[in-house]
Amino acid sequence: MNFALWTPLAVPVVLAVLSLTGGARPLGRLGPIASSAAVLLSGLLLVAAVLGGQVPTLGGGLLRADALSAYMLTVVGAVGLVSTWGGLGHTEKAPGRFAGSYDALISVFLAAMSLAVLADNIGLMWAAVEATTITTAFLVGHHRTRSSLEAAWKYVILGSVGVAIALLGIVLIYAASRGTGEPTLSWLVLSRTDLPLDPALIRAGGALAVLGFATKAGLAPMHSWLPDAHSQAPAPVSGLMSGVLLAVALYAILRIQTITDAVIGPDFLRVMLSVGGLLSLFVAAALLIRQRDFKRMLAYSSIEHMGMMAVGAAIGPAALPAVLLYMLGHGLTKATLFVLSGRILEVEGTPRIDDVRALLVRRPGLAVPWLIAMAALVGFPPFSIFFSEVGIIVAGFGTGMGVVVGIALVLLLVIFAALTRLTVAMTIGAPAAAPGTDPAGAALPGTDPAGTVAVPVRATPDRSAHGPRLPLILALATTAVVAFIAEPVGTLLARAAAVLGGAQ
Repeated sequence: MNFALWTPLAVPVVLAVLSLTGGARPLGRLGPIASSAAVLLSGLLLVAAVLGGQVPTLGGGLLRADALSAYMLTVVGAVGLVSTWGGLGHTEKAPGRFAGSYDALISVFLAAMSLAVLADNIGLMWAAVEATTITTAFLVGHHRTRSSLEAAWKYVILGSVGVAIALLGIVLIYAASRGTGEPTLSWLVLSRTDLPLDPALIRAGGALAVLGFATKAGLAPMHSWLPDAHSQAPAPVSGLMSGVLLAVALYAILRIQTITDAVIGPDFLRVMLSVGGLLSLFVAAALLIRQRDFKRMLAYSSIEHMGMMAVGAAIGPAALPAVLLYMLGHGLTKATLFVLSGRILEVEGTPRIDDVRALLVRRPGLAVPWLIAMAALVGFPPFSIFFSEVGIIVAGFGTGMGVVVGIALVLLLVIFAALTRLTVAMTIGAPAAAPGTDPAGAALPGTDPAGTVAVPVRATPDRSAHGPRLPLILALATTAVVAFIAEPVGTLLARAAAVLGGAQ
């Protein structure tokens, strides 16, 4: 089963090289989809292995797949497949010599995220997270407009500052391990409760590492890069960044949290994560109330959901299964919504909510899946985000963090109202009719489009929902049923949470 550890790294890199050197458009265009499929298949194989009691390793333990790593690799592959497959209908490719770079960068991006979740060495995990910054910076600026390049530079600067702070924290954690006689960055070793690590260094190192990775996770107040990057990137890239890159950064925080909790207890990082989570919810609520851009609306929603996950991480083991389920549900839902946002942008020609009206009448092929996905995003049952948020709130009240989850619940209600209002504004109602047309925009009998010359009325089919629908259907169906599958999903989530609780 060890081959499943190197497959999600090697296959995307090979496909990236082929995209750059071959220039064959069918192969290049399908490269990101094939990379995502390879990551997903590897994740499923590793899930089967860990459920069977195995813990595959490679490179002398440098790469290791426990239940948490296997689950996260599956999430990376699933969200990647929805984003890349669903994004086939988009006209996102740059001309000329840049034609293969888009596909190659997405494949490398997937490989970097796979390495981050499979690395047992937290230094290697940091390097993989840094690699995602490099690849996604070029993807954010892919359109090469002034706004996209500005967003890319902002992302590079803030992201690099964040990972630099995280690196300093990891160096301090390594320094703390020198007192054991065997300096190491192995997460498996560092998370042992009987290891005599220096508490002062672990406190400082853990705080810096969490602060740095929180920048990549889009938690406030280090969130300012996220709305610009997600709104300017091509839609499939936005889906990958929002749906899984943020979750990988939170995964890194959870790994660091396990080390600090084993040495200095949970109270220290609990305060940090609670403050960051509530502040993220507040920022999202404040900025969603009067949001005018639907891609930025989805970006601020990502800040909201990452904030709620951070609150769950602060609560601790009782909420971790809900947090892990949250990652999958949010990733699939957000990938679906960003793919749909790209299609809406193409046919409407504007990202402004005020200029997109009555989609349910004019473009039902886009409006129906958009409404379903938005229902999943705001937390309607039976979608998994509902059960994740309920699980976090119940766990918070049960562990003495009632004030924190109470504040979070109030902010969630504000966000729910804001997102509902914006969604209704885009989809429900009758379109404004031009002179000589009916409300659907068709010419009335006896007039031309200007309302003067008699012309026949012609039915025009809705061609706006171009692009594959199957990946979007599968994603939404998965989020609707996954919370009800006790075996093997429930077992896997319990084992992954147990890993973070110290049971490797």
